[in-house]
Amino acid sequence: MNVVVLCSGGMDSVAALHWAGREHVVKAAVSFNYGAKHNHREIPFAAEHATRLGVRHEVIVLDFVNRLFASDLLQSGGTVPDGHYEAANMKQTVVPFRNAIMLSIAAGFAESAGAEAVVIAAHGGDHAIYPDCREDFMRAMGDAMRLGTYAEVKLLRPFIALNKGQIAATGVKLGVDFARTWSCYKGGAVHCGTCGTCVERREAFAQAGLGDPTVYESNAPLPPKPGA
Repeated sequence: MNVVVLCSGGMDSVAALHWAGREHVVKAAVSFNYGAKHNHREIPFAAEHATRLGVRHEVIVLDFVNRLFASDLLQSGGTVPDGHYEAANMKQTVVPFRNAIMLSIAAGFAESAGAEAVVIAAHGGDHAIYPDCREDFMRAMGDAMRLGTYAEVKLLRPFIALNKGQIAATGVKLGVDFARTWSCYKGGAVHCGTCGTCVERREAFAQAGLGDPTVYESNAPLPPKPGA
């Protein structure tokens, strides 16, 4: 099947790109520059992996998101919080309706590029603070993409039954160099080690029993999961 892959340059999406390269014909990898604090750190890794696989890479600029939307993930927002990725304060990093916007654009691009499906790295560990990661939303969005295109573009979620640790293990089997991926929402010179995405990244390698190749500013003990 001809597919377009959403690839931010993070662990999950890079693993999904390598999975798609093995299972399908990748017409393009698509990254979105929407003004997130870490876009400048992650998108070059998406480009690097696309080049490695011989895949077309497109960067789509959505500058209106940074201007008009409210989120601490954005350059226009406040400070990215530290803590466990399931903590309530991580709602500050939600970009309203982000996945819907990106998937809508990707569906139109996929049909235009002769692809039959869009691949997204949504996974079983995506948690409830992100409304546009939830199963009901993804099912509805998949239906909208299929019904709204002549090509009946499908939404593929190869990792939906996996947690992030299992994705890390899968990526290693696919030959992914996770040192060449980016997670930290703060977008500094190195991963901070304390924001929600850094905590999730550190947990993933530990869950998978893999050595973590990431350089962190802080290797302080991981915060407990809320309610644990």
